Order: sequence, then structure tokens, then C-alpha cells
Amino acid sequence: MKTPIVIAIDGTSASGKSTNARLVARKLGFVYVDTGAMYRTLAWYCLQHGVDVQDPKAVAEACRRWKTTLECVEQDGLRAVRLLVNGYYPEREIRTAETSAAVPHVAAVPKVREWMKKTQRSCARFGPLVMEGRDIGSNVFPDTDYKFYLDASLAERTRRRNADGVQENLAARDQRDSQRSAAPLMVPLGAVVIDNSGETPEQTSARIIAEFERRRGARE
Repeated sequence: MKTPIVIAIDGTSASGKSTNARLVARKLGFVYVDTGAMYRTLAWYCLQHGVDVQDPKAVAEACRRWKTTLECVEQDGLRAVRLLVNGYYPEREIRTAETSAAVPHVAAVPKVREWMKKTQRSCARFGPLVMEGRDIGSNVFPDTDYKFYLDASLAERTRRRNADGVQENLAARDQRDSQRSAAPLMVPLGAVVIDNSGETPEQTSARIIAEFERRRGARE
């Protein structure tokens, strides 16, 4: 089986993963996958069904039982994968403060991460991917040749969050992400580390595309 082309973009919170992944996917005509949205969808599902998100066994059972499908949709020139629950995509619901607060608890459950890994790998059937998250290059697609890890200073990332109207203790989030037992946040082996403090998304995405094209050219 031919290895799928996957550009893995990992990084810390507010490092610009989503913005840059979208820009890269649109520029290259690849399919965009927001893995964070998948975890948010499970968190929303648990809240909707009265599942205690701080009970790992209950969350794992919910993940085992829920009925989901993947679809690839196109909007404004961007093809993107969405995770549907019973045929429904909770686009607005997964962005609420309540759902956001539940996500770290859900994402730390090992059985959940196993399920997500399998589901995210299956996205390759839609074509070449730009997949962003916190464990793509280290866990989901560790064999891809196109790994990037985005970061920025804590002050810069906090400024970005505040500009979005979100109050979050990013230092605490970094610590939780890097210390969890299942697929912790780390710089993947062979990844290009990009500190985009002071850069525009256009500048950062251009760096990613240039390095991707350089590496792909070297393989051909």
C-alpha cells in the first residue's frame, strides 16, 4: 500500500496550528483535518449524554459506543474532514466554553486516543492531508516525512488567545499536554521546529510549504 502524503502540524496551544494548516491545505489543494475538533466533538457528546468527563472509564465507554462517520466537505476552496455524530456535525456546539473546559479531560483518556488514532489514520482515504494536532507526527503518522512543530513565546500565545476573547492558562495547558501518559505533546522525531513569534500566518505557512516542497523534491 502506498504511503499517503501527510503534512503533520503539531504544536502548543495558540501556536497557529489551525490557521497555518488551513492556509497550507488550501494552497496545496490538500485535505485539512482538525484533530482537535474530533476531541471537542467527543467532549460535547459526553456533556450531552451526562457522561462524567472526569471519569476515564465512562468516557472510554462513551467513545466505544457512539455512532460516528467521517465526511469530506468543500467550502471556500478548502476541503476538510468532519466527524459526524449520528449524521450531525456540532460545528458551533464544540466551540463553547463548557466544551473547551471538558476537552483536556477527554483527551487524556488512553482508550480515547487509541480510537482517535485509528479514526484519524482513516482520513487518508480522502487524499493527501494536512493534519494538525498535538500528536500527529509523534503518534498518528510517525512515518511521514513532512513533520512540523509550531511554537511561540508564552507572551505571544497569550496575546493571541486574548485577542480571540479567550482566557486560558496556557502554561498549565502546556504542562498537562506534555505530561499526560497517552501520546503526550512533544517535538516529533525529524520535525522542523518553527517559532512563529512575530510572524504573520502567511509567513509561517510559506515556510512550511517551502520545506514541504523541498523534501518532496528530494524524494522524487
